Amino acid sequence: MSTPTSTLELSSISLPHLIGLLQPITVPSPNAKFANWSRTFTCNPLAIFEPSTELQCELILELARREGKVVRAVGVGHSPSDLACTTGYMLRTTKLDRLLEVHADKRYIIAQAGITLDALHAELANHGLAMINVGSISDQTLGGIVTTATHGTGINYGVISTHVMGLSLLLADGSRVFCSRQERPDLFTASICGLGSTGLILTITLEVEPAFRLKEVQQTIQFHECVRSLDSLVTASEHVRFWWFPAADTMRVSSADRTVEPTKPAGSWLWHSLIGFHVVQFLLFVARFILPLNIFIGRFASWLVSTKVIAIDDSFRIFNMECRYPQHTTEWAIPYENTKACLHDLHDWLMREFSDPNGLRPHFPIEVRFSDSDDIWLSPSNGQKTCWIGIVQFKPYGFEVPYKKLFERFEAILCRHGGRPHWAKAHHLRPEALRRLYPRFDDFTRVLGSVDPRGMFRNEYVERHIFGKTGPGYHNRVFKHHAPSR
Repeated sequence: MSTPTSTLELSSISLPHLIGLLQPITVPSPNAKFANWSRTFTCNPLAIFEPSTELQCELILELARREGKVVRAVGVGHSPSDLACTTGYMLRTTKLDRLLEVHADKRYIIAQAGITLDALHAELANHGLAMINVGSISDQTLGGIVTTATHGTGINYGVISTHVMGLSLLLADGSRVFCSRQERPDLFTASICGLGSTGLILTITLEVEPAFRLKEVQQTIQFHECVRSLDSLVTASEHVRFWWFPAADTMRVSSADRTVEPTKPAGSWLWHSLIGFHVVQFLLFVARFILPLNIFIGRFASWLVSTKVIAIDDSFRIFNMECRYPQHTTEWAIPYENTKACLHDLHDWLMREFSDPNGLRPHFPIEVRFSDSDDIWLSPSNGQKTCWIGIVQFKPYGFEVPYKKLFERFEAILCRHGGRPHWAKAHHLRPEALRRLYPRFDDFTRVLGSVDPRGMFRNEYVERHIFGKTGPGYHNRVFKHHAPSR
C-alpha cells in the first residue's frame, strides 16, 4: 500500500515559508551538534530538527529534496559508531515516541519509531504484554534497534527485527508506504536491517507476548570448562549468555527461562555497590598510566561477581544489564558451529598478550551471546545460527584509553571464523567484503536504488560501507571524537 502525501501542495510552498514552518522544530545553532552516548563520534549537521508530527517529517524531506541534502534519522545516539552522523540534515525521532495501537488478543502493537525500549516496556506492562526478547540495554529507540537488527540472546530466538510484522515509511519522494512480509516484501526485508537508508521509519508493527517473568541463574566456571560444555550450556535454557573475564580465565554463565514463580530480585551486592562501580572505575583510570594493573582489575572484577546468584523478575529487567561506563566497543557475529574454535583462538591470543610484558591489556568482560538464523538480507544472523562476541574498552570518567590495536587483533580472529560486524558498531568492511558475507547484498542495494535513487538517506556511513565511497569525507574516522595514539 502506498499513500501519496500532499507532495504537490508541499512543492508549492515557498522556500522562506517552508523554512519558517520548520523553525519551531529546529534546534538553535549553538546546540546543533551531535555526539553519540559514549562520545566516541561527533558531528555538526547543517541543521537538527526535532519533529513531533508526521507532517513535520514531510516538511523536512521536502526541504532536503529541494536543496539536494542528506537526511539522517537518529534516536538517542547509542550506536558506538558514526552510523547516525551526517554533514547534512539530522532528524531526531525522540518526539515521535507514542504507542499507537495495542492488540493484546492478537499479540501485536503499533508504535512510533522514536519510542525508547524503556518507555515501551512500561507501556506494554500496563497492557499485560512484553517484548519477546531484549538486548542488554533498553536506552535505544525501537526504530534504531530494528534498522540495525539488534539482538538479545537465545539460540532459538532471532534478532529483534524478526519480530517486526510491518513498517510504515516516508520515502525519499515524499510518499508514505506500508510494507510487510506480504506487501512490498523486498522493501520490508531491506528495511528491517536497512541502516536507516531505505526511508524514514514512522511506525513499527511489532509482535509481542503476554508479560512474563524470567528466572535467571548466574554462576562462574572456568573458561575451558565452559567451552567444553558449550552446546549443553547454550541449549539448556531459553536465554543464555556468557561474560568472559580473560585475566581470571573465568566465564560468568547467565541462564534464564520463563517462569511463573514470584518475583525475587537479586544481584551481586559487591558488583552493584560503591565498590563495584566507583572503585573499579577509579582503578581503570589509574590503569591508563599503569597498564599491567588491568590484569589485576580483571581478576578483581571476576571475584566481585563470583558467587552464584538466582533472580526472578520481569523479563526486561533480567534481559538488561548495567552498561556502566562510556566505552569503545566492537561486536561480531560468527556461525555458531565456529564458536568453540573461535573462543580457543581468542584465548590463545589473549594469553600471549598477558605473558608479554609489552602486550595489550584488555578490559572486561567479553560478552558472548547467541541468536537463531533468519532470512533478513543484511542481518548478521542471515542463514545461520549465530554466536555474537563483543569486546569493550571502558573510558573511565570519560578519559580515552588505548583500543585500536586490541580491536584490530580481535577483529582479525573473528574474521577468520566468518565474522560479520554488528551494524551499529564501528567496523572496517567495505562492499567487496560484505558482498561475500551477505548473499543478498546486491538485492539490498537494488532496493535502495529504486526507492532512493538520489541518496537522500545515505549518510557517510552508508556511502562508505554499502557503496564503497572513498576520500577524506568518507573515511571511517571522519567523525571520530578522538584518536588515541595506541
